[in-house]
Amino acid sequence: MISCTEFIWVYNELFRYLEVRGGEEKVREFWQGIADNFLQNLREYIEQDGLEGMHKYWTHTLTEEGGRHKLTLYDDMFIIDMHDCPSAKLVHHSGRVEPYTKYCEHCQWLYPPLIREYGYEVDYEIISCERGQCRMTVRKPPAGTDG
Repeated sequence: MISCTEFIWVYNELFRYLEVRGGEEKVREFWQGIADNFLQNLREYIEQDGLEGMHKYWTHTLTEEGGRHKLTLYDDMFIIDMHDCPSAKLVHHSGRVEPYTKYCEHCQWLYPPLIREYGYEVDYEIISCERGQCRMTVRKPPAGTDG
C-alpha cells in the first residue's frame, strides 16, 4: 500500500503551480475546496463526538503519517503539538524539490475554519515549517454562547 507521505512532493509542486498560475488566493481556494469536499469524515467525527471526535480523527491520521506529535484531550480543550511533521521534513530536507515556502499553511486553511463552523474556538500557530513544528488548540465555546 502506498503511504500518504508518498504524495508530499506532488502536493508541494501543485501548491507552487497554483500560486504561479493564480496567486496565493488560488492556492487558498484549492485548500478550501479540499475542506469543503474531502473532509467529511472529520465533520462526522466532530458532529458525533465533538472534541473526542477530533481526538479520534487525528489519532488515526497522525499515526498513519508518522512523525513526533502529542495529542492532549481535556473536557473543554483539544491540543495538537506537532514536534516533527514528516510532511514538512520531507519537503524541506529531502532535496527532491524546492520547498513551497507556504507549504505548512495548508493545515491552517483546512482545519481551523472547518472546526469553527461547529462553534469551537481555534488557535493555530506554525512554529517552524522548516522543522515541521506547529500547534493547534481547540476550545469549546464559553458556556452561554451559541455554537
